[in-house]
Amino acid sequence: MNLILVCVVIVVALFFSYTNGFHDAANAIATSVSTRAWTPRAALLMAAAMNIIGAMMGTAVAKTVGSGIIEIKGYAESTTPEMQQKGLVIILAALLGACIWNLITWWFGLPSSSSHALIGGMVGAGLLSGTTVFWECIVDHVIIPMFASPIIGFIIGYIAMKVVLWLLRKAQYHRTMRRFRAAQRISSAAMALGHGIQDAQKTMGIIIMALMAGGYGEHHNIIDPITHEMNVPLWVKISGALAISLGTMAGGGRIMRTIGRKIIDLDPARAFTAEAVSSSILYLCSYVVHAPISTTQVVSTAIMGVGCTKRFSAVRWGVAGNIVIAWFLTLPAAALVSAIVYLLVALPLGVH
Repeated sequence: MNLILVCVVIVVALFFSYTNGFHDAANAIATSVSTRAWTPRAALLMAAAMNIIGAMMGTAVAKTVGSGIIEIKGYAESTTPEMQQKGLVIILAALLGACIWNLITWWFGLPSSSSHALIGGMVGAGLLSGTTVFWECIVDHVIIPMFASPIIGFIIGYIAMKVVLWLLRKAQYHRTMRRFRAAQRISSAAMALGHGIQDAQKTMGIIIMALMAGGYGEHHNIIDPITHEMNVPLWVKISGALAISLGTMAGGGRIMRTIGRKIIDLDPARAFTAEAVSSSILYLCSYVVHAPISTTQVVSTAIMGVGCTKRFSAVRWGVAGNIVIAWFLTLPAAALVSAIVYLLVALPLGVH
């Protein structure tokens, strides 16, 4: 039964990565499509390729997700199939809750955070099952970045755009916009790469948790016997990368329209600046802070920041408000859905 559950969790984890691809990857390319730096098809293909590359470029975020949100070690070290099964049901419920919330927000075109949906799902299923939740790690690596990254994205986006406008105050407008449109091909690729680095690793972390909880961690050399550091097997990296890439190619038109057009009408200069700021924050959080931040939040607020350099009324604050509401709803909503899913899965299996 545990082997079947491990396989089910891995399949659902890859489906989550797939939904993350068409849900969140749209954020990376929406601005470049809206300014016609890329055609939608070319942008999706570029983003898919960059997501694969990004997914192979690190494991720090995967390790945070795999061991820093809820206590899975007790299930992994248990020799009783019942305890291992409980750990797998917790992970499965967390994934299903996150997937359901992703699909709901995708249907309504709201760019909510897949990262926070996943973490909310882990917390909800963990609490209901009586599993230890690492609140200190969640505060340091989730809550603080959740509030800080959008604020930083907005402020740096605003300041960077003001600097760009000052530097180009005497430049010929149309020629400058053509150059920024060309530069956007690089900045949007950098955004897509950052998305792959951040988001594909979250799926890797979940698969690692499933292997450990199911008693297969030692077989796959997940914990180094000498350093006790967590390793991510190559097949986990490749499968996570391919899933998010396929999801990206499936498209994300609903989210793309919200990010690219509904928040503000972007010109190439503002779009480039927003992408450059967003990708820089993604890289910083991936390699320095090791925090699983939201691509959605960073790019949305960077767009608001550069938009405010026109005038504050240029930003459609009604749309921005709906996005912010979706952000704040994501953690508790995904936690609630995952808790319900845990009950629905645990009761028939006799998991206590």
